Amino acid sequence: MNPVLRENLEVLFDEGHALVAYAYLVILLAPVTFGALYTQSLGEQMWRGASSLLQVCASAAVALIVYFAFRVANQEYGPGRFKPLADWLRDGRRSVPVVARGREISLLVHSVCLLGLSAPFLVWAAAISHTPLSTLAAALALIPFYAFCYGVWGLVTSVVWEGEGEGLSREFVIRFFIVLVIVAALAIYLPLNPVAYLVALIGRSEPAPFSIAGVSGSADTAHFAFHFVLAGCGLLAHRWALKRVIERGHP
Repeated sequence: MNPVLRENLEVLFDEGHALVAYAYLVILLAPVTFGALYTQSLGEQMWRGASSLLQVCASAAVALIVYFAFRVANQEYGPGRFKPLADWLRDGRRSVPVVARGREISLLVHSVCLLGLSAPFLVWAAAISHTPLSTLAAALALIPFYAFCYGVWGLVTSVVWEGEGEGLSREFVIRFFIVLVIVAALAIYLPLNPVAYLVALIGRSEPAPFSIAGVSGSADTAHFAFHFVLAGCGLLAHRWALKRVIERGHP
């Protein structure tokens, strides 16, 4: 097993630090699910075929899972328990790709675990609202995809601001960046937003085609291209930041 991945799993699972994030996810998602079910203002449509209940639950789930995924990636749980990156890199025992891959797989593992905790609520909501199995499967596949696309930027900040613990700069930057990306996506084209796209997918409605500055395309193409670029830039930035750790160690 990748040694960096092993360390992440030991700190977050064996020592129980990730359980805090998992507990908060369930504590926050459960009231949303049951509240949506029993809120009369949502009407009888919830019990018919429009998938409104699943739309509410999936929207809450994707927002919470993305949030906790990048908090885990930013090492906000168990700070100080992780071995300094310089110890992995400066002595030449581990290459940048090995360290990066271990941290990125760890993020993916936690994204899937967060989905696993949310899945019973989403499956229950889908069953009540008579959502097709294919639609539910697509929603469940997209949620960890979003968690990774945004969470990888938590890995970047955890390298750039390593050693600052719970410092204001480290936490402010990652939150500001995520909010900025989401707001910019909403301003440019609504279906770029994960929540808006999931709501349209579950409701089986076709978003308006993407068209800006003479460039046009389908909503699906624009949505996935945006997130692949976001994730790709994050992966490149993560490796760049790790290389900077080596450079700082060899003035």
